[in-house]
Amino acid sequence: MNTSYVLACLLLVPTSVLTGSHSLMLLITYIKGETPFPVFSVIFVLDDITVGYYNSETKIYVARGNTTNEDDVVDPNHLSTISDYLRVHLMRRSNHLRPANNTESHVVYQVLGLCEQRDDKRTQMITKSAFRGSTTDELRFFDGKFTYQGTLNYTAIEIKPYLELSMWRLETVYYPACIKTLQSYLKKRGTQVKRKVKPRVRLIQKTNSDSGGFRVSCLATGFYPRHMNLTLLRDGQPVSDHEITGGDLLPNGDGTYQMRKSLEISADEHKYTCSAIHLSLDNKMDVTLEFDPGEPFKSVILPVLIVLVLMLMFGTGAVIYKCRKRRAVSSSNCDYSAASKSEENMEPSSRS
Repeated sequence: MNTSYVLACLLLVPTSVLTGSHSLMLLITYIKGETPFPVFSVIFVLDDITVGYYNSETKIYVARGNTTNEDDVVDPNHLSTISDYLRVHLMRRSNHLRPANNTESHVVYQVLGLCEQRDDKRTQMITKSAFRGSTTDELRFFDGKFTYQGTLNYTAIEIKPYLELSMWRLETVYYPACIKTLQSYLKKRGTQVKRKVKPRVRLIQKTNSDSGGFRVSCLATGFYPRHMNLTLLRDGQPVSDHEITGGDLLPNGDGTYQMRKSLEISADEHKYTCSAIHLSLDNKMDVTLEFDPGEPFKSVILPVLIVLVLMLMFGTGAVIYKCRKRRAVSSSNCDYSAASKSEENMEPSSRS
């Protein structure tokens, strides 16, 4: 459940960085079969903040993390109508998708609905269905036009009434209700979701002991909101995607985000730049690394030289100490021998 939720958030978040946008996402889950969880449930997410929860057992919308009165944000009539539509839709879909001889104790079906309002006042809505971890179809409504993508094994005759009903519901029910709820939430939690925190950007160079080469990593962390364009450049040109690893958006414990992109390289003399574009920045932020193929070796040689110098100093000190000790012992032996001989010479005189 949590994994599906995170993947859904990352999949459908608005991608605009320069214009900015806010979104309301509804993750609807329908479980067919034996389960301790509610058969039908909805999680409400404003941008990246979970603001509410609803399920088919209580049939009550429960606000989450609110510090203000939000009883008037979600229209209970809209919620009841939409939940009834979606339950019927998912029940019918489950009968079509699940084979009759399926032996699984339960199967999860999900619909993700997202409406977005950009700072330029343009709006859109997307609904996406998923079954067994794979997207089955997607319907998008933008600038008064629909686009549809589907992988279901329907004929054109079979899909036509389904699409017509889906488009009618999206345009006349889901879309206006979602946009109205989004605008109401922005009035209540605008300060929370409209804050801007600048990223800390670093370009890190490390030796890769496994490959014998080097890894250059572009790291941006501590930024909010989540929209971020992070680019790794080689000699001023973007590195191709197939060379890059990472790039996932990850949450920090303080509510901000981080992103890292890495590149495996051998010793070369290219110039690498980490370029970040974020809503909190007036201009893009560039951090440059002049790659010196000898630098990693210098970082290794310096500690080795220090250790060798310390060993040499310790060894020299030990030798000096031993020599002084030996001299001291030799000197005492010489004194003892001289005294003995004197005593022996004096013995006859004392006897006489």
